[in-house]
Amino acid sequence: MLAVIFEVTPKEQGKALYFEMAQALKSTLNEVDGFISVERFQSLSNQDRFLSLSFWQNETALMQWKEHFEHQIAQKRGKEELFSHFRIRVGNVIRDYGSENQVTK
Repeated sequence: MLAVIFEVTPKEQGKALYFEMAQALKSTLNEVDGFISVERFQSLSNQDRFLSLSFWQNETALMQWKEHFEHQIAQKRGKEELFSHFRIRVGNVIRDYGSENQVTK
């Protein structure tokens, strides 16, 4: 399983459009075989910074999303018009556990 951490600080004039585009793309994510989930969070220390955390079954699924036509258009527009800063990190999930899947004795 892969995790994608996408940090973004939208420009003030681009914030509304960024959220509209993200919402529109969310429905297409479910069409990608291997997509697991995505959530967005707002920074507590910088109200203008947001983090999108998505999970993918494998790199094939992630590449399928990266190469998705509508996603590429949104990425280009974000980089050129909407973002003052962005950063993307991708990593393997080496452990996945919590209270809902602990073994009780």
